[in-house]
Order: sequence, then C-alpha cells, then structure tokens
Amino acid sequence: MSIRKARISDINAIHKLINDFAQKGHLLPRSLSELYDHLRDYVVIERAGQSIIGVCGLRICWEDLAEIKSLAVAPEFQGKGYGRRLVEASVQEAREYGIGKVFTLTYIPGFFVKLGFEEIEKSELPQKIWADCLKCPHFPNCKETALIKYLC
Repeated sequence: MSIRKARISDINAIHKLINDFAQKGHLLPRSLSELYDHLRDYVVIERAGQSIIGVCGLRICWEDLAEIKSLAVAPEFQGKGYGRRLVEASVQEAREYGIGKVFTLTYIPGFFVKLGFEEIEKSELPQKIWADCLKCPHFPNCKETALIKYLC
C-alpha cells in the first residue's frame, strides 16, 4: 500500500468512495466538478498500483489554518491503520506549507483524538469554513464534532 497525491485518473474512484460514505450520512458529497477543481487537495492510498482504497483532503482555509476533509477508507480496509496514515500524510503536508493548525469536523471524534486532535467549540473556527455546511443534510443542526491539532 502506498500513499501519494491524487491524479486525474483517480477522480472516479475518489468520487465513488466519498459519495458511498455520503449516502450513509458520514461525509459531505463531492461532485466530479468539485473533485477536479480541488484535485491538489487530495492524497490517496492505493493497493499495489491497482485500486484506490482510501482518500483524504487537506483544504487550506487561511494563513494559519487548514481542514482535514473527506477522509474515507473502503469498509473492507478499515481498522488497518490506513485512515491514520492518510491523516498523518495530510498533517505533514500542512507542516510543509507552514500551517500551524489543522481542524476537522467529524462524526468519529475518538479517531482524531488518538491522532493528537483536541475537541473545540465550533464557534472557535472562523465563519469562512462554514461554506460547505450549506451542502449538509443536517444544516443548520450540525451533528459533527470540531477538533483541532496544533502543529507548532
């Protein structure tokens, strides 16, 4: 298994993976257009050059803030550390950019706490990050937990 930046040829697999989770209410759906527009945000984990089994996005929000988004690992590969590796790769990329804080909104806060994230109030995050929330079926009654990791 290897982690690498996403490529154009990965878009359909990423789209399917993310939207399978979105149909279950675990993630926000992403359109093909949005994935093409933001391809550089994503890293994938692939199985021996064959298939994409996981994806994670890093969206830069502001001077010192980025978001971990669209983390998904195919069900048959969960519990093997692939999600952890994807998040760690995204956090490392944030460090390389000189970003000091990475946050996420999630239904599984325990997973992120194990990776060094701390729970915060959603109101501590800048309003700019709420643009995606309009696409959420739970809006305005958000059921996700906000977590942050300080990198500096």
